[in-house]
Parts: sequence; C-alpha cells; structure tokens
Amino acid sequence: MKYKNLILVGTSHIAQESIAEIEGIISKTHPAVVALELDKGRLHALLHPSKRGMSIRDIFHIGLKGYLFSLLGAWAERKLGKSVGVMPGEEMKRAALLAKEKGIPVACIDQPIEKTLRRLSETITWKEKWRFFIDVLKSVFLKKQEFSFDLRKVPSRKLIAEMMDKVKERYPHAHHTLVAERNRFMARKIFHLMNQIKDKPLLAVVGAGHEDGIFALLNDPNVYIVPEPENGHATLG
Repeated sequence: MKYKNLILVGTSHIAQESIAEIEGIISKTHPAVVALELDKGRLHALLHPSKRGMSIRDIFHIGLKGYLFSLLGAWAERKLGKSVGVMPGEEMKRAALLAKEKGIPVACIDQPIEKTLRRLSETITWKEKWRFFIDVLKSVFLKKQEFSFDLRKVPSRKLIAEMMDKVKERYPHAHHTLVAERNRFMARKIFHLMNQIKDKPLLAVVGAGHEDGIFALLNDPNVYIVPEPENGHATLG
C-alpha cells in the first residue's frame, strides 16, 4: 500500500515470498528509513540470536497469561516455520540487514513486547486462552484449518480480512491488545517518521494482519492527536 511518502508492506513472518518482496522493494525504492514491526529488544534478538528465551522470572513482569500465551504462540510459529524452511521473523531480519548494508536507518515502530504481554495478561480471559490452545493443536497436529493456504506465501488481503474477523470473534480481548492497540501505536510512529523525512520514501514492514488497520488509522485525523511515543526512531548499532 502507498500513502503519501509511505510504502506500507504486509508480510507473513514465515513466508519466503515476503523475504523476496522486501529485498525487491528496498533495492528499487532506496527508502530513506526502513521501519519495522519490532521493538529494540526484539530487533537485537533477531540480529544476535541466543539460546536464552523467556524464563519463569518473566512472569513477574508480564503476567502468567501473557507468559503462557507467548510460549505457546512462539512454539507454534517455530513449528510452522520449520515446515516451510523459514524461521519466524526472517523477513524483518533480512530488511534490517539489507538496510544496514545500504546505510539506511532502521526504525523500531512497535511497542515493547513486555508491555504488550503485560497488557495481554490483564485483558485476555482464560476462555480465550483455552480456545487458543485448542486451535493451535488443531492447526499444528490435526491439520484442521478453516483457512487453507500456502504457508510459503502471503495470504490474499481478502483471506487475511476473513482471518482477522475470525480472530476478533474468537479472541476479542486478545485481538484488542495484540492488534488494535499496537496498530494505533505503530500508526503514530509511522506518521511522525513520515513528517521527519518529509517527501523522502519511508518503507514500513508489518505483519499482514496489521496492514489494513494501520492504513485506515493513517487516514484518520484522530491518530495524530496523541503525541509521538517515546523512542520513536531507533537505528542499528
């Protein structure tokens, strides 16, 4: 999607197609800034992977439900990623490394993951948690998926919209915290970055499930009322 000086790209975090798309866009458009759906900590973890993951101590910071949701979600994504040979977040990592190679600043536009998971612990119900557990088991082990598509490619926008509607219906609290709140956070950062670089191109790479929501917010004057979030522009070190 294009909006003024913004190129907004929705990706699948385990699709080879997304990696190729990002490489092509950066090479052709030479953006002034590459903005990623990451916070500083997640960007660092992608670029400097280690065996250490979340620990029991993290429960005190993000809450039990957010901790369990994160572990289960990450496990499912890794398992699906292995099935197509692409680890989760590879398209973000490739975008960051290619930007660094070309001397392009990288901006982290997502809110800190600790805050998101803490909010999730506060809002998600155990009913939604149980539904998520069952749905993950079905998708990973039983192959009973309501939406069938090639994991190596980004689903069509129509299919993504249908999937997001289903998520909102089955997990209303989780959807609000993981999607709606983060869309607004990222839209504000994108808006301020667009103004900072004036007419120069800005490439923003987000998950496909965020693309339409962010684009709609950028066309909504109310998104500009709240001041820019802290740490609006983070560059690679």
